[in-house]
Amino acid sequence: MMYRMDAWMESVLAALALPKFGLTSVFLISLVSATLLPLGSEPAVFGLVKLNPALFWPAVLVATAGNTVGGAISWWMGYGAERAYEHFAHRRAEAHALRWLERFGPKACLLSWLPGVGDPLCAVAGWLKFPFWPCVAYMAVGKFARYVTMTAALLWVFPGQFTVG
Repeated sequence: MMYRMDAWMESVLAALALPKFGLTSVFLISLVSATLLPLGSEPAVFGLVKLNPALFWPAVLVATAGNTVGGAISWWMGYGAERAYEHFAHRRAEAHALRWLERFGPKACLLSWLPGVGDPLCAVAGWLKFPFWPCVAYMAVGKFARYVTMTAALLWVFPGQFTVG
């Protein structure tokens, strides 16, 4: 049984291996990393672009799309959680954070790119029933800026620091 699972995992990893299915891998990794699961997508984007510099913009756009879809999934998770749990007891710090989010509304989703707080922020936006499409648009802008900045910095500001292979 364990052998079959190992063989299956090897075949899945082989199918997602860079660069053969690089953009597909970047999309999936970016999508999963934008949910509440702890996974970073920047190494996959950087690795693909380092192996094939011509894929800089396609990789950034695909990562942005995957990360935005993952943020939208988190929004829906938060929306569903709020509907399932209507009575939320707020402590003072939570109430302050919620007031801050309510003041900024969907624009707060620009911060969805932040490590540690960005993914839960998307879920809280759903919990607070912020309008879905404006939230997704702001998520996309913030995530796009992150991927451009991170990938460009790794390629051109610190070019000798990272190698792939």
